[in-house]
Amino acid sequence: MSVHALYVTAAYAITALVLAGLIGWILIDQRARKRDLAELEASGVRRRSDKTSKP
Repeated sequence: MSVHALYVTAAYAITALVLAGLIGWILIDQRARKRDLAELEASGVRRRSDKTSKP
């Protein structure tokens, strides 16, 4: 394997790892935000766009 091919392979591998890490981070953060939202809704806090509940 030439030096250039090794460089290109390493660049693709690093890019794939970074993208996988970002996707994982987004999915973990999404679960946390959904859990936070569920806790807020369970405690009685409603969204401003929710027209069905009256204060």
